[in-house]
Amino acid sequence: MEVPLTSDVSTGRSITVVDYDPAWPAQFESLRSMILSAVGDIAVAVEHVGSTSVPDLAAKPIIDIDIVVASAADVSVAIERLAVIGYAHRGNLGVEGREAFESPPGPPQRHLYLCIQGGTALQNHLALREYLRRNSDVAAKYGRLKKQLAARFPNDMNTYIDGKTDFVLGVLRDMGLSDHQLAEIDAVNRLKL
Repeated sequence: MEVPLTSDVSTGRSITVVDYDPAWPAQFESLRSMILSAVGDIAVAVEHVGSTSVPDLAAKPIIDIDIVVASAADVSVAIERLAVIGYAHRGNLGVEGREAFESPPGPPQRHLYLCIQGGTALQNHLALREYLRRNSDVAAKYGRLKKQLAARFPNDMNTYIDGKTDFVLGVLRDMGLSDHQLAEIDAVNRLKL
């Protein structure tokens, strides 16, 4: 799963979807340890989300990470602490309940998000991840779709995301997200960069 609630924050790059890399979970764990050193006392969880979190799913080789905090009161403290370890705050990029960060230089490529527990952005990421982990046939279909879209629109992130949106919304509908949440996700996915 790419992070379908948002546009890719690295829009200047060509879209590349590759086969699953078994090194991705270890890369996440390394990043998670560093993040926890800064926000471990206020984070409810640090979640590996996105397609790199689903075994055998083709993905853009970018580790997506959601730091979960209990309330909006924790957000400003987390932003300050993440800046100390090199993550520059970019704002919510149009997604309520989720803050995006520019990552420090160096591998692995990653997207870092700070999410408020119970918010639609977080529910979207976790529900899609869990569904795809439990349904390998659906994950394989999603991987093929992403590869086709990346091949067809290698320099058009808007069209790439738009091409995945109906698939993602179908999965999230099956996972029980409300019509209001689905409409919110649909609207954000169709925002143009």
